Amino acid sequence: MKIFIEALFAALIGIVEGITEWLPVSSTGHMILLDEILGLKNSVSQDFYDFFLVAIQLGAILAVVVLFFRKLNPFARGKTALEKKNTWRLWLYVIIGILPAAIIGIPLDDFMEEHFYGFPVVALALIVYGVAFILIERKRKDKPNAVEDVAELTPKHALLIGLFQVLSLIPGTSRSGSTILGGMLVGISRTAAAEFSFFMSIPVMLGASLLRGLKFFADAPVISLNEWVILLVGTVVAFFVSLLAIRFLMDFVKKHSFEVFGWYRIALGIIVLIVAACLGKLTFA
Repeated sequence: MKIFIEALFAALIGIVEGITEWLPVSSTGHMILLDEILGLKNSVSQDFYDFFLVAIQLGAILAVVVLFFRKLNPFARGKTALEKKNTWRLWLYVIIGILPAAIIGIPLDDFMEEHFYGFPVVALALIVYGVAFILIERKRKDKPNAVEDVAELTPKHALLIGLFQVLSLIPGTSRSGSTILGGMLVGISRTAAAEFSFFMSIPVMLGASLLRGLKFFADAPVISLNEWVILLVGTVVAFFVSLLAIRFLMDFVKKHSFEVFGWYRIALGIIVLIVAACLGKLTFA
């Protein structure tokens, strides 16, 4: 019975990860609330739970690869020489985009998690970015975009989006939220900004998962059967839910603005503050 309940909790976390990793609503904010509701972390070691939250991102990443496989594969059948060249160029821009996160983010990752991972910071980031989405959408309403498709991106665009991605070090900001917002600020369409954000996530999230995995297994832990089940269920569910979430977002942004996500972030930020106050956790980590 215990393993069944833990697998159910892992599935719920996988669902939340699969949705919030791609929508600009902050997976961290949702995970904080889910931690308090489910209490799965109380059933496993803290090291394993931290590893689990990063490892299930592999399922989410795989969804991007599956959905955009042809676009991301320079060796895809039927591609012309020009299309292959453009694919290699896209990967070059992805590398340029992740450089700021690699140079600035990796050294600061542990520091930020230790000193800023807490209810107040997460709630504030949710609200501030929510307001930003609303204001930017209203300011840019009916204005033409400088870039409509990822094929039109330049190295400068990629670097600027990468700099905005560094802001996602602040818990509650949202990696997709910061990159999409950054793309829109430099004149990139919602669709192109979202798509490029997905592509940038592949090396960023893969690297984070591998680093956390190496760190976890370096201590030679003995993983129980229950933990293997939790890991497998969470990862598989995150993959399938991510497929749906990405398709939803790509269809949504073609017809709607991100303003609704701004209001959602504000509401979630207020909920996080209320929960923190009720639990007596209105303090920094």
